[in-house]
Amino acid sequence: MDKFWKNSLWQQYGAAIDTLDDALRLCPDRLWETVLWEEEEDARYGQFWYIAYHTLFWTDLFLGAADVSYEQFTPPAPFIRGKFPDEPYPKDDIHSYLKQCRDKCKATIEALTDEQARQICAFPWMEPSYLELQLYSLRHIQEHAAQLNMILGHRGITGQDWVANARDELL
Repeated sequence: MDKFWKNSLWQQYGAAIDTLDDALRLCPDRLWETVLWEEEEDARYGQFWYIAYHTLFWTDLFLGAADVSYEQFTPPAPFIRGKFPDEPYPKDDIHSYLKQCRDKCKATIEALTDEQARQICAFPWMEPSYLELQLYSLRHIQEHAAQLNMILGHRGITGQDWVANARDELL
């Protein structure tokens, strides 16, 4: 894949991840379990910590979709797929996962070939190309990062700012 396209993709994907990183760093411990929205099935689905974890889980899954199927994917320890932990994941664990996902994203884009970009990734609800899946993932990260930053702002936490580009270069 052309260096120009890779760099453009990284600059925006990285910016979305950096926006999520800002929300995690700005979140005080007292807001870690804040409810952003009510969920009938389980209130934890709408909590700050879970939204951050959910975002990273899907980022990790989508980045590896060319190699591991949806059904086969498992997040790294200490994270558990398919059930809640006994206690909310600690902020340090979520932040470490973010760093792992960011590094994986950067390395994946650096190594991306035209053939891989065109590979179809099958999910029960869609069958996008690998490249389209990465754009989908970028939008997903930005959506939840914005929600987390908004709740912080509503609770008087300042420091959020627009992240125009990834905080480092790709190549």
